Amino acid sequence: EYIDNVRRVHEQLIDTVNLDELRHAGWDTSSGARGTDLVQGFQDYIAEHRDEIAAFRVFYAQPHAQRHWTYLMVKEILDHLKRHRPHLAPYRVYEAYAELDNLPGKAQPKSELIALVSLLRRASGIDAALEPYDERVRRNFQDWVFRKQAGALKFSEAQMEWLRMIRDHIAASVSIAEDDLDYAPFDAKGGRGKMWQLFGDQAEAVLRELNEDVAA
Repeated sequence: EYIDNVRRVHEQLIDTVNLDELRHAGWDTSSGARGTDLVQGFQDYIAEHRDEIAAFRVFYAQPHAQRHWTYLMVKEILDHLKRHRPHLAPYRVYEAYAELDNLPGKAQPKSELIALVSLLRRASGIDAALEPYDERVRRNFQDWVFRKQAGALKFSEAQMEWLRMIRDHIAASVSIAEDDLDYAPFDAKGGRGKMWQLFGDQAEAVLRELNEDVAA
C-alpha cells in the first residue's frame, strides 16, 4: 500500500517555504581521498537500499528512458539519510561530486533537497556529470521556449512572465501541478484563472510540457 501511495502522489511538490536552508557552506572536501570516500559511500548507500526504500524501488521500476526523481521520492531518501547516514549529508556529498567532476564554481544549491536531486540524477546515470539543478532547468526552459517560438507562435510578455515564474517554481520544486497556481507567487498574479486566461485551452498542455521538458 505504501508503494502504491508513493506512485499516486509522487508528483507532489517541494514546499519552497519550508526547504532546509544551507547551514554550513564550508565542508572540507579538499582531500581527494575524503571526497572519493564520500562519493563511494553515497553510491554504496544507493546499492544497499535500492530494494529497501520505496523511492528507489519506484524509480528503478520505471522504464529507463522515463526514469525521473520527484519530490516525494527525494524527500523520503533525504529523511532516511538524516536518520541512518548523517555523514552523507547532501551538501558534503555534493561538494565531493563537484570536486570529482570539476564542476566550475562549485556553488552550493539553495537547499538540501535540491542538492540531493542533482546527486540522485548523477548517481543514477540520468546525468553524466554533476550539474546544479536550477541551471539545468534554466537551460531546458530556454530550449523549450526556442522550440515553441520557432514557428508562428510568439509568446506575449505577459505569457513569458508566467512561464518564467513556472520555470523558477520547477527549479525549486522539481515539478509543478495545477493546484500550485493557487499559491505564491502565482496567486498574486491572478492564480490559475489568469493562467487559463493567458493560455486558453493550451494551459494544461503548457504545464504538461514544462514538467516533461523543463524539469527533465
